[in-house]
Amino acid sequence: MTATAKQTSTGPAVAPRRQRIAVISAGFGQNFVLTTVSTFILVYLLQYAGISTAGLAVVTVIITVSKIVDAILDPVMGSIIDMTRTRWGKLRPYILFSAAPVALLSGLLFTVPDTAEPVKLVYFGVCYVLWSLAYTVCDVPFWGLIGSAFSDPVERTRVIGMVRAFGAIALGLATLGMPWLARLLSSGPQTTSSGWSLAVFITSVLGMAVFLLAFFFTRERQTTAASTGLSMRQLATTLFRNTPLLMVLLGSVLGFGRFIVQAGGAVFVVIAYGDEGTFTLVGAAIILGMVVSSFLTPLLLRHLTGRTLIVGSSLVAAALYVAMYLVGFANLGAILVFIFLTGLTLGIFLVTQATMIADSVDDAERRLGVRNDGISFASLTFATKIMNALAVLVFGAFVVMAGYEAGVTVTPAMQDLVFASITLVPAASCLISAIPFLFYRLGAPPAPRP
Repeated sequence: MTATAKQTSTGPAVAPRRQRIAVISAGFGQNFVLTTVSTFILVYLLQYAGISTAGLAVVTVIITVSKIVDAILDPVMGSIIDMTRTRWGKLRPYILFSAAPVALLSGLLFTVPDTAEPVKLVYFGVCYVLWSLAYTVCDVPFWGLIGSAFSDPVERTRVIGMVRAFGAIALGLATLGMPWLARLLSSGPQTTSSGWSLAVFITSVLGMAVFLLAFFFTRERQTTAASTGLSMRQLATTLFRNTPLLMVLLGSVLGFGRFIVQAGGAVFVVIAYGDEGTFTLVGAAIILGMVVSSFLTPLLLRHLTGRTLIVGSSLVAAALYVAMYLVGFANLGAILVFIFLTGLTLGIFLVTQATMIADSVDDAERRLGVRNDGISFASLTFATKIMNALAVLVFGAFVVMAGYEAGVTVTPAMQDLVFASITLVPAASCLISAIPFLFYRLGAPPAPRP
């Protein structure tokens, strides 16, 4: 296909307010499903599917390899999007056709058959690989659509902040509510595997139905730059000439430690406090921090550059994680305060990261005459998946080294080792991740107000 100078029509115009509400709602539904899978899959496998420590090592490898391969495929998906030309645009069709597979596969992940462990692992591996691929097809175009649908940088930053904030609220509702819903749907007083299966199937269908609002009530940007039907050569050239984007990508991957609490927090509280229900408090603390900072970050970006904000928050996060380790996990109240504060820094990072990528896409369009929303925003999902993969890998390695599995006697040494994985590792990761962001050159210091 050859590049076109202007996008084909994507349908009747949609009022900005309706478009904004649709995108924010879609992000809420999508994040509810993602949070359920990423937060509870290890707990489900260990506590309800009967996976052993040796099996957990295999699961960790499956998740890590799948996420890395899936992340590598993100730019491929982004390229396919940028080469697409339909009457609906290049982004919206993928949102329409990915919702049902994501909902179905999410439920199947929590329906591991009661059979020999090797069969369980094969079943989980197949379902997880397919789920990861399906989620890529829905996630890459969604973030590209945000960059395309909102041309005004201030409005776009506001929408990104709202998507992140309501995504955090979805994370909170899933984190706090899914264990109770699984227990409610279980046959008996105790939570069962079938209870989890029903809970995830129901919420996944509802979440991805809400996600479809992004297809029905948004429109892609009309631009004079080459935007659809792009060639692989155009995509590769513009991607590798977009230095600001590459710096955001590198800094994000190095900051994978930010996600370790989310990846392993539910398992940690079982090891440290003996009750997975305690994770509702830990989850609530980090979510509250993320929600507050997601609403506030667009306001901060009116006075500070993205580089200043993201570097500063990274350094503060590193200090907080070290302080949390020194305080120790025995004082749950102190831990909750630290978790809330690190949640603030995480929310700042997520909003600023997406805003910096959107700005880099606009900059490349001005400089190179090509708007490659697909492959550029694929770098955002690429970085997120690599960060999650590394977080799961590191946390899983610490759990395996500690020797924890369901029914084992928990020792202080076991608790200390796992605690270090959610404090000292994130501290080092945040500190190192600040370096590439120092070389992000877009954005001028804010002009003083008259």
